[in-house]
Amino acid sequence: MTPHDLTLRPITGPEEIDLFNRLPYVLNAEIRGDLEAGRRRTRWLWVALRGDRVVARAAWWSRPGDEHPLLMDVFDVTDGIEDGVRLLEAALAALVPPGGTPPGYGRFVPPDWRAHDESRRAVRDRMAALERVGARLFVERLRLHWLPGTPVPAPSGRLEFRPPRDAAELIGLMTLVLDGTLDAHSRDELRSLTAREAAERQYREELERYASPRDWWRVATLPGGEPAGFVIPAHNGYNVIIAYLAVLPAHRGNGYIDDVLAEGTRLLAAEGVSRIRAATDVGNTPMARSFARVGYTVFEREIDMTWG
Repeated sequence: MTPHDLTLRPITGPEEIDLFNRLPYVLNAEIRGDLEAGRRRTRWLWVALRGDRVVARAAWWSRPGDEHPLLMDVFDVTDGIEDGVRLLEAALAALVPPGGTPPGYGRFVPPDWRAHDESRRAVRDRMAALERVGARLFVERLRLHWLPGTPVPAPSGRLEFRPPRDAAELIGLMTLVLDGTLDAHSRDELRSLTAREAAERQYREELERYASPRDWWRVATLPGGEPAGFVIPAHNGYNVIIAYLAVLPAHRGNGYIDDVLAEGTRLLAAEGVSRIRAATDVGNTPMARSFARVGYTVFEREIDMTWG
């Protein structure tokens, strides 16, 4: 083998995590813990090597115990896109069954990534390589956080809050809020599922699997008891988050979203958390503005790409 030969392979085991992490990224610190927790497998962590130099890498993630990866969340290239394209071709051929659709891709980027040559070039190189293997831009999202000491609006008194009565009530509310949703992922799901089916799947595959207390969950009601919205605070295994936040269509336009978000934030703040994280699509302006009014700031953006 010469220094110019390209080797494409998954890492051999945990002893090669340091090799995989030679390229910097915020998720590097989580790779070892993810392997131990069953959220990654070594055969899902691929490197492209020229000699002993890592010139590209890719990794996939899943929920603990899942047989197949759910998301491609690490992809880096160093010397243009060609090595990255070859790496993706090899890894996807190994990980995705013939005729299957690759898992989506998500990448955290600086909030002002377009304003700097280096970050703009890095984002565009990664996207260009992914496009070469069939991916397309799906949505750009805002990643936000609330930090202790940030004031939270006091309760307005317009809404009352209680835990959901049961899963059926929450799934019913989740079904209703999909009417007119601005969330790109939800809108995409509604192309192939009914609102009820989409709500049931999200409850089963996401909300039900959070290990954090369900008594954090809150339904917002009008003084007479009619539900107006809900908020799902949770811990996703990495951070305390606002997992789901919505106002029912019949009650939109009244500013209730701020009341609902503030309630979820107050609940988590009372737990003494070090931060609360959340995300929304760049195009979901009403939601982004609500987060800002309640004291959340944008610390990163996320680029999501999909196949098919």
